[in-house]
Amino acid sequence: MSETTEITLYATPGAEVPPAKLMFDQHHIPYRWIDIDKDEKAAKYVESLNHGNRSVPTIVWPDGSSLTEPSTDELAKN
Repeated sequence: MSETTEITLYATPGAEVPPAKLMFDQHHIPYRWIDIDKDEKAAKYVESLNHGNRSVPTIVWPDGSSLTEPSTDELAKN
């Protein structure tokens, strides 16, 4: 995917809101939400990061590093 200066949150809509989205929203941290059910290119990118799995949420930081299905504690460390 293209380089960005913001956090990108790859996810799917569903009943459970990812803890990352809640944390970002509560702390007013800007991010870009991408629905991998609607964006096949993004879905393939998520699969490439997760050994072929469509694991969500997958978070990509501006430096290109990523976290998949992070806990709240993992998010707080970043």
